[in-house]
Amino acid sequence: MSVNVNRSVSDQFYRYKMPRLIAKVEGKGNGIKTVIVNMVDVAKALNRPPTYPTKFFGCELGAQTQFDAKNDRYIVNGSHEANKLQDMLDGFIRKFVLCSECDNPETDLHVNPKKQTIGSSCKACGNQGMLDTRHKLCTFILKNPPETESSCVKEKKEKEKKNRKKDKENGSGSGEAGNHNDIDAPDAVDGEEDDDDWAEETTEEAQRRRMEEISDHAKNLTLSEDLEKTLEERVNMFYNFVKQKKESGAIGSADKEILAEAERLDVRAMGPLILSELLFDENIREQIKKYKRHFLRFCHNDKKAQKYLLGGFECLVKLHQSQLLPRVAIILKDLYDADLLEEDVILTWAEKVSKKYVSKELAKEIHAKAAPFVKWLKEAEEESEGSEAEEEEDDENVEVVYSSSARELKVETVQPEKAEEDDDLDIDAI
Repeated sequence: MSVNVNRSVSDQFYRYKMPRLIAKVEGKGNGIKTVIVNMVDVAKALNRPPTYPTKFFGCELGAQTQFDAKNDRYIVNGSHEANKLQDMLDGFIRKFVLCSECDNPETDLHVNPKKQTIGSSCKACGNQGMLDTRHKLCTFILKNPPETESSCVKEKKEKEKKNRKKDKENGSGSGEAGNHNDIDAPDAVDGEEDDDDWAEETTEEAQRRRMEEISDHAKNLTLSEDLEKTLEERVNMFYNFVKQKKESGAIGSADKEILAEAERLDVRAMGPLILSELLFDENIREQIKKYKRHFLRFCHNDKKAQKYLLGGFECLVKLHQSQLLPRVAIILKDLYDADLLEEDVILTWAEKVSKKYVSKELAKEIHAKAAPFVKWLKEAEEESEGSEAEEEEDDENVEVVYSSSARELKVETVQPEKAEEDDDLDIDAI
């Protein structure tokens, strides 16, 4: 099971994940130890050597640590629960992984053993800073700096050179003329292929296809960048999108585009709150009919969106208090009749006065004005339940009576007898 690298972020779509720590206790008595089974995978997700978090556990717990890189065994002496180590790992991530400016985990460590400094650079925001070297782990990092990409590249190049030398030595026994022919032939073929490729790329169709690929790639980049923004920024982007559609006069037929933009920015549930602010004013009763389709895109079978619509309605009453406060009940009925609000959502809203969108005093006034409509809803619900109960009773009082003189079965309704009449039995009627 994976968890967020920064566990203070509760977003389930957070892109930076790491596997949950798996700890296994081995041995008994003085030889008891805890093996972190998946430390390599966890460290890979954090872009840190597996020895760093293991040593961090040892520093925090005051225990010795052992590393066996060949067998991927990272050990902390003593018996320790996985949950306890997971909480300690959060401390390591805060101090040695997350960026101090943007809390992004895409950071690199830069160790300078001569100056005894450890620097950190963020790939996301470009922030560069120095780590506090007072922690015990810093002395270990200074003695064991992480392998840089350049050193890895150098090692690869050296290996490639050695392999080439071996290949040359192995191939020196064969005839040189044959080797030259084998090498020259593919060059001529490659040259022809390059000419053909260049001829195809200059056509209008190829240029159009290439431009479409670039635009699709740009869209994907924009999508990923927008989702990394805060909720407030995404809500403001959606607000500006709807506002632009309204000002350009294209709002009437833009209901599908507005829904798609809300889903793209992951603010669908909050859509009715923004729409009510931009599309409703003191003439809300007429506007409910005009923009019903826009709101239904969000509110249909979505109770969370309906709650945001009620919040938007409260904000609207605050803006146009003198015109809308006396008409709260009738406006709620219009929203109910337009299928924008469900009965149980309204009844739940009416049970508790909230100061989330307006002051508590105004919220009480709104609920007081809505009381007649809420009462009507409750009575209608009770009447429907009562009629269903009567139908069930009628069904129970129906009996099938068999008569020897009749050719067919007859269905008769038997009236329930009173308790007093049950005591006096008529023998002739039996």
